[in-house]
Amino acid sequence: MTGSAARAPEGVVAPVPRRLDIPSLDGIRAVAFGIVFLGHAGLGDVVPGGFGVTVFFFLSGYLITTLLRIEFERHGTISLRRFYMRRALRILPPFYVALGLAIALTLFAILPGPLRPEAVWAQVLYWANYWIIGNTTLGQPLGTGVYWSLAVEEHFYLLFPLLFLVLQRRRLGPRQQAIVLWSICGLVLAWRAVLAYALGAAGDRTYMASDTRIDSILFGCALAVYANPALDADAAVRPRVWKFALLPAGLAVLLFSFAYRDLNFRESLRYTLQGLALVPVFMVAVRWSDWGVFRLLNVSVVRFVGVLSYSLYLVHQVFLYAVQANLSLPPIVSGALALALSLLVAAVIHVVVERPAAGMRRRFDRSSAQPAPHGAVASSTRPATAAGAPPSMA
Repeated sequence: MTGSAARAPEGVVAPVPRRLDIPSLDGIRAVAFGIVFLGHAGLGDVVPGGFGVTVFFFLSGYLITTLLRIEFERHGTISLRRFYMRRALRILPPFYVALGLAIALTLFAILPGPLRPEAVWAQVLYWANYWIIGNTTLGQPLGTGVYWSLAVEEHFYLLFPLLFLVLQRRRLGPRQQAIVLWSICGLVLAWRAVLAYALGAAGDRTYMASDTRIDSILFGCALAVYANPALDADAAVRPRVWKFALLPAGLAVLLFSFAYRDLNFRESLRYTLQGLALVPVFMVAVRWSDWGVFRLLNVSVVRFVGVLSYSLYLVHQVFLYAVQANLSLPPIVSGALALALSLLVAAVIHVVVERPAAGMRRRFDRSSAQPAPHGAVASSTRPATAAGAPPSMA
C-alpha cells in the first residue's frame, strides 16, 4: 500500500485486521539506514548517524506495539510464546549469520584486529552494549560495534510484552496507557540527567545502555497505543494542524537537537526531544503517505532498501572497514563500493536466511493460532488495511 490509509466511516467499528500493511515504514527504514551509513562512511561531522539508530528504535516500538494491539484486540490476550518465537525467528538468524561473516573475515585477516572470546560472547548473548561501556569494542570483529543497539532492542522485547499485558488487564484506556509510557520516558530522562550532570558519566554510558535509551523505543510504543496513525481515527487534531503546524515544529526541534552541541544536553535531553519530534513525522508519513515528499518513502526501490535494512545495518560497517583496510581508494569510491557489497550480501541474506525464517514464522503462527473470541472487537480501533503483514525490524 502506498496511498493514504482507508478508514471506516465515523461511528462505525471495523473488525480488527489479522495483518497490517503500514505505509511508509519500509521507506523510513531506508532513510534511517542511509543516515547511519553516511555517518559511518566518513560524514559523521555533518550527518547525525546516531539519529538513524534513534529512528530505528522509535519505529520498532511503534510497529511491535501496533502488532500487540491487534493481537490483544482479536484474542483478548497476548501469547508470549508466540511473540518470543516470532522475534527469535526474525532477529536471530540474520544476526548470527552476519556476526559469523565478520568473524570469518577477521580470521582470514581481511578485517584487521584481534578477537577476544569474551567480547564476542557478549555480542552472541546480546550484552554488547554494556560490554562496550565497560571494555570498549576491542576484541569484537571490526565493524560490529553497531550491535550494541540490537542488545537494547532485545532487552526491550524481553520486558515490554509483559508491561503491555499489565496495561491491558488493568483496563487502562489508550490515553492512560500513553501517559504510563510517557511517564517511564520521563524517568529515563531524569536518570540520564543524573548520569550526565551529577555523575559525569561518559557518553557511551548514556548513548548505549538499555536503561538510558529504552525511551527512544517507548515513544514509538506510546504513539501505537494512542492516536495510532494506522489504527485510530484522528478526530482530535485536524490534518492541517499535523501537516502545517506539528510537523514543522517537530522538524525544527530535530534541527535544534543536531545543532546544539552542549555535551550534557546531548547525553540527556537530546534523546527525549528527538523522540517527541518523531511523533508528527511518523503520524504524517503513515497517515498521509501520498502527501508531498512522503510519497517518496513508498517508491518501490526505497521500500526494497527498507526491506533489506536489517541485514544492511548488520553488515555495512564491516564492509566499510574491509574496503578501507584492503584497498587504497578515494573516500567516495570506498564508500560506494562498501555500499554495493553491503546491498549484495544483504540481498543474499534476505533470500537465503530471512525468507525461510519468515516462512517458519508463518507456519508457527498457523500451528499455534488462538481462536478469536466471538465478537472480539475493540471499539477504539479503525484499521487502516488488511493487506500483507509488514516485516518487523530490530
